[in-house]
Amino acid sequence: MRRERPHPGAQLHAFEERDGYRYQAVATNTTRGQLQLIEARHRAHARVEDRIRCGKDTGIGRFPSRVLAINAAWLELSLAAADLLAWAQTMLLTDNVELAKAEPKKLRYRLLHTAARITRGQRKVYLRLTKNWPWALALARAFSRLRLIPLPA
Repeated sequence: MRRERPHPGAQLHAFEERDGYRYQAVATNTTRGQLQLIEARHRAHARVEDRIRCGKDTGIGRFPSRVLAINAAWLELSLAAADLLAWAQTMLLTDNVELAKAEPKKLRYRLLHTAARITRGQRKVYLRLTKNWPWALALARAFSRLRLIPLPA
């Protein structure tokens, strides 16, 4: 059994309302291993649930049409957006803990809606950002990390 605090606005059952905690039971037929190993395996599933929730913020749950082909294309693009955000947080935003664990709405406001220009000159690529943008340094570092990744052959 595991006891955890529910997220704000969660629906609690009558048993859980008594003390304000949510309870989870993990049933397994694993014959060996310690309790900590089983707990770690169960917690890994929470990451999957977080990615599903982030995917819903990128458009998975909002289909724009009644036509199946349009909705299928929308779903593919939404899944690609969720994967790109997860990849960017894992690979490019490692030095900024706040942005590495941020929700898609926060990333959209702080990084994706940034007024910037990518320019070329003297055989180089430049990223022009507004100096007073609070997250300009984090975005510039992410772009420099991106440039270090070798191109596929």
